[in-house]
Amino acid sequence: MNISNIHETLIAKNSDLAGSSFTDVNLREAKFTDVNLSQSEFTDINFSGTRFNDVNLSEVVIENCDVTGMTINGLLVTEMMRAYGEKQSAG
Repeated sequence: MNISNIHETLIAKNSDLAGSSFTDVNLREAKFTDVNLSQSEFTDINFSGTRFNDVNLSEVVIENCDVTGMTINGLLVTEMMRAYGEKQSAG
């Protein structure tokens, strides 16, 4: 199915959209519950202000990302990276 130039709310339940591709799509304020995004790829994505709760992030790779203000379990990622860098420099 090819959907182009649509400005509507989409509700997908109990659906298999495996292998789908989204390019230049606005999913602002979208809600994802019980969704399998394993083996997915995100490139040039704006996740600012997004909240992840009860999410399996095992084997996730984060590269070339602005993590300003990002926290993991209440800890600032920039502070964790700074502390790690200091430990690496000292050792």
